[in-house]
Parts: sequence; C-alpha cells; structure tokens
Amino acid sequence: DQKSFLQDSAAVQPLNKELRRAFIVAQELVTFIKQSPTAFHAVANMQNILIEHGYEELLEGQTWQIKKGGHYFVTRNNSSIIAFNLGENLDNYSFNVAASHSDSPTFKVKENAEIEIKGKYTQLNTEGYGGMLCATWFDRPLSIAGRVLVQEGDNYVTKLVNIDRDLVMIPNVAIHMNRTVNDGYAYNKQVDMLPLFGGSETKPGDLKKLIADELGVDVETIYGTDLYLYNRMEPSIWGANEEFISCPQLDDLQCAYTSLQGFLKGANKQSINVFACFDNEEVGSGTKQGAGSTFLYDAMRRINNALGKGEEEYYRALASSFMLSADNAHAVHPNHPAKTDVNNCVYMNEGIVVKSHAGQKYTSDAVSIAVFKGLCKKAGVPVQFFSNRSDTAGGSTLGNIAMAQVSMNSVDIGLPQLAMHSSYETAGVKDTAYMIKVMEEFFNSHIEEMSGHILKVTK
Repeated sequence: DQKSFLQDSAAVQPLNKELRRAFIVAQELVTFIKQSPTAFHAVANMQNILIEHGYEELLEGQTWQIKKGGHYFVTRNNSSIIAFNLGENLDNYSFNVAASHSDSPTFKVKENAEIEIKGKYTQLNTEGYGGMLCATWFDRPLSIAGRVLVQEGDNYVTKLVNIDRDLVMIPNVAIHMNRTVNDGYAYNKQVDMLPLFGGSETKPGDLKKLIADELGVDVETIYGTDLYLYNRMEPSIWGANEEFISCPQLDDLQCAYTSLQGFLKGANKQSINVFACFDNEEVGSGTKQGAGSTFLYDAMRRINNALGKGEEEYYRALASSFMLSADNAHAVHPNHPAKTDVNNCVYMNEGIVVKSHAGQKYTSDAVSIAVFKGLCKKAGVPVQFFSNRSDTAGGSTLGNIAMAQVSMNSVDIGLPQLAMHSSYETAGVKDTAYMIKVMEEFFNSHIEEMSGHILKVTK
C-alpha cells in the first residue's frame, strides 16, 4: 500500500544501470530520513539496520567481549552511535573511521510548553536548536517527535515518540500587517517562531496528554522529555531530468546514511572499520555524545584493550588510522554564484566534495586529500574541491573537533547541496550513490604509515 514516490517517474524506466541505481538509492535515502524525524529516531533506525546485518550491541556500562571478525555497535544518549567490524589479521592493524552527525537545526519544545492566547489559541513555547533558516519553517505542516522518559517502577525507561500527523504550524504575518517584510526582516524566535497548537477547545496539559496517549502510558509517569518540531513535507524528485532531490535533514543524514551503507558493504582483514555518527554538531559538539566528547576515544581504546593489545600497539594503530569526516557542502547557488569561490566551488550531481581551509576549519591537507583522491579514482567516483571565498567566514564541522580527542590523518568531505539549514534542503540524485561507492572502497582498504613520508593503501 505504500506506493513509492518514484514509481510514477517517467524518467526512471529508460535510465541506464548506473542512473537507475542512483534513483533507487535516492528513494532508500528519503525513506530513511522520513523515518528519522529526530537524532534519536535516526540512531534507532541505524541500530535496526546494523542488527539486520548481524551486528551485536555492546553497552558502555558492561564489559566488552569481542573477537576478531566480529561485528558490534554501541550507542550513547540514544542519539550517537559507533559501529565497528574487526578484521581477522590484526597483527598490524589500524582504524578506518567515517564520521557524520545525526542532528539538524530545528526547534525544541520547552518543558512548560503551552501558552494560552486570550482563551482562543494555544501556542507551544519553543527555542531554536542550531542555526536554522527561520523563514523556511512558516506556513507548512509540522509535527513533534523525540524521546520521553517514563517511570516504570524503579526504572526510567526511554521511549521514542512521533506524532505522525500534521499537528502544528507556524503562521506568517500577512503582508498587510508587515509591509516591509520583503525588504528584510529579523525574526524573533520568542515572538515570530512559536507554533500554533490548538484553538479555544484546547486545555492546559493537552500536549503531555497527547504524548501519553501516543505511548500508551499515564501522564503522571512521564518524567522527562526531549521533543522537537519537524517538517512533514513529502520528499520530492524534481528537475527537467529529475536530477534533484529535496527533503528535510539532508544535512547531515545524507552523509550518515551513505556512510553506513558503505560501511556495511566494506571489509578488510587488516583493519578495524568504524562508523561513527555523533549528535549535537549543530550546536558545537561539546556534549557527552558530541564529536568533542570522549565517545570515539573511549570506543577505540576499549576495542584495543578487549583484543588484548597494549598501549604501544594502540599508538602504532593510530599512526596509520584515517578518518573521513563527512558533512554536506554548499553547492553553487544559481541565483548567487558570487557567494562561492571563483573556481574552488562545487555543483550537485558532480561528485564528492573535498573541503579545505587555510585556517584549519577543515582537517583536509595534502596527505589526506591525496589518499582520498586515490580512493575516488579506484571507486570510479568524481571528486570536487570546495574552499570558502577568502573574504568570507565559512562554517566548520566535526572533523577537527573529534581530532582533539583522537588524532589521525583526516579529510573533510561531503555532498553538495542547496539551502543548507533550511527545513527543506536540496541535493543531487547521483551524489548519494557516489558517496556509498567511495565509502565502500574506503572500508575495503588498509592504510599503513610506512614512514613519515609514505602512506600505503592496499585492499
């Protein structure tokens, strides 16, 4: 009964094998995103995918029993996840790490959420999470999802919730009441961005009752919530040749999903392959589950120790280890091409983006770029290069933050997109498949530091 939004596509039938695969992968991506309205849901879906592929869950609070050739994963805060598979010949091992993030800019529902307006409306009190494009959140169906802590006896149990219907909306002010809005407007998140939840029949406590009913629990048993707004607009494949894909949360679930798929396809007997997806990148990564935490460090040290290897072996492994820090990149905007560098600029459907910055906002350098270009060549995947305009401050990502905890060679990569941090972003149909191919190539490879001047990459 769930008809694919691609089934009616006139462009799909005559496509060659590569393009047809790109359309299928794009469909799989948006299905994953639709099922992942929050970081908690994204990680839960990643867990399910890993379990389906034979991965065993480890808990940080218990002893790790692992063995060569094994497949494992561990989560932190239900919003970050690290999975790893072990080669069978680990005498001279190293780590292959692909890192992405699970969160996206949105609005968090405050604890005391309901605001009554003259007995006629009920708004929800929210605050911004990350640097969103506020204008994209108006006049479209939204809903609420997140996690809820429910008391069950002496236990506080985490339950995921998603009100899977059009529930709230943030209405714009009519132009008749704001004549200069098209000349530029500074949105006030406490005034302009509060969603409308109900009319005169709505009563205080209705939101929590709605959440309790959805979970099948009593309101009195709810002891904590992390609830967020999400955009319910359906994904779209569009363009003259149906070459573009639009949906929420492409930054960074597109990289998270493709990294995971490449990870599941790849294997190398001499390496420990690691898939890492961190929460809270959009607010600086400085949490217990962010890239700036000890999560990756803890996991890598515990893997080394559980395998019976010593301190010296761990440091030798780090010297040959390599990270792909995967977070989406800004494509050239058709209306504003001057916003990007004159020739270090990227386009959708033209391949993987390598990001570099003289001020070290990105981890890429000549060594890591060379290795990654070689991987792309072997995978038959096109590669592009991105740098910010020299007179413009750009963003940063999780690579350098993670490197403060666990240092290794690293390259910052991503997929080109438009409208980053919009509630509805746009990317290229082909690029999702490109990323899976190069990730598979990476996880099939063993990287070894032969000397201070030579890195050897083999399968």
